[in-house]
Amino acid sequence: MGANDAEAVLRALPSLSLRYRAHDEATRGLARWCQTRSEFAQVLHPALPDSPGHGHWSALCKPGCGGAAGLFSVIFQPHFGQGQIDAFCDALKLFGIGYSWGGPMSLVVPYDLRAMRTVWPTHLKHGTLVRFSIGLEAAPDLQADIEQALRALAS
Repeated sequence: MGANDAEAVLRALPSLSLRYRAHDEATRGLARWCQTRSEFAQVLHPALPDSPGHGHWSALCKPGCGGAAGLFSVIFQPHFGQGQIDAFCDALKLFGIGYSWGGPMSLVVPYDLRAMRTVWPTHLKHGTLVRFSIGLEAAPDLQADIEQALRALAS
């Protein structure tokens, strides 16, 4: 590890709990909002009581443990094709395309699980999965961005 890397880690540590809490709060709110949308067959986030793995998560993550971080996934209704899902992801203005966990910028990535798995997990509904990594942008802005991108599904 280089000196600059050590400096960056030491500089970031004091605000880690604040950033983690902000990620968790925004992510939970967005996941709950996504549950109200008819475009999604399922919302996957461990803090949601009807999400697979919630019981295991709640047994391990007691109140005060720090939350569930900034990741959640949605499974689109199966009638949406891959082209529509790609158009949705491309229409997002505040989300970059890519993988992350805990970064300051929100990211999104679609997964074609049928192409990646030979057996469909029984706890997942059929459809294309899109994973969100929520950054530190304002949650209402991210929600508005997802909402406007959902309109791209119709075209």
